[in-house]
Amino acid sequence: MTFLTEEQRIRLLANGAARAHGETVDPLPVVKLYTLDAGAAWLLTELDAEGDKAFGLCDAGTGSPELGQVSLSALEGVRGPRGMRIVADPHFKPRQPLSGYLADAQRDGSIND
Repeated sequence: MTFLTEEQRIRLLANGAARAHGETVDPLPVVKLYTLDAGAAWLLTELDAEGDKAFGLCDAGTGSPELGQVSLSALEGVRGPRGMRIVADPHFKPRQPLSGYLADAQRDGSIND
């Protein structure tokens, strides 16, 4: 199972390559992942060259969202309290750069989009 479309993967890799080359980037999130049966969500902007470690805004549903890395292969094995998998939001359309989502999430204690 994969969370990403080929187009999303290409955009995430390009953003990751830009950061790896020292460019200052504040991209729009490319994909939103979330749990169907819990309050966790991830707004991802970048992917490392190996294609597993993603960077973005991570919200474990504990009231303390933060920027960080997450392994996509590890997320594939995560299940919520009712045994439901993490999924990509097919309707997600970013409305601001990652820094804006971070500010909102820190203020609100969660990703609200």
